[in-house]
Amino acid sequence: MPSRRSRKSADIARQFGDLSIAVPQVVSKRLARMALAGANPTARDKKELQQMIAEKNAAFVASWTAMTHEAMRANAALAQSWFAACWGLSSRGTSPMTALAALQDATLGVVAKGIAPVRRKAVANAKRLSRSR
Repeated sequence: MPSRRSRKSADIARQFGDLSIAVPQVVSKRLARMALAGANPTARDKKELQQMIAEKNAAFVASWTAMTHEAMRANAALAQSWFAACWGLSSRGTSPMTALAALQDATLGVVAKGIAPVRRKAVANAKRLSRSR
């Protein structure tokens, strides 16, 4: 049975894989649309370009907000386990490897929370742009 950390790593790898497929599709569709529009973009082209800028800002804010919340949660959990270990309140033995594993779990959690909004938007855009024109 895979550990929770290896499942998190696999999930993050899958999300980055999705991004590596979706992002080039979105960029190529949008660049082609800009090239075809030239100096006289249609109202639809202008709307797409405005949406592109707004989406990037929204994804950035969502990503940073999710990472901040996850980092705060992880910091609180790490501090709680550290205090419990220092004062002998922990039922499980703490070692440097245990602490490193907890830190790695926290890091993977922050990365996963940060990449999720970006991946969702990129994959949705790839699907939407593949349907249009």
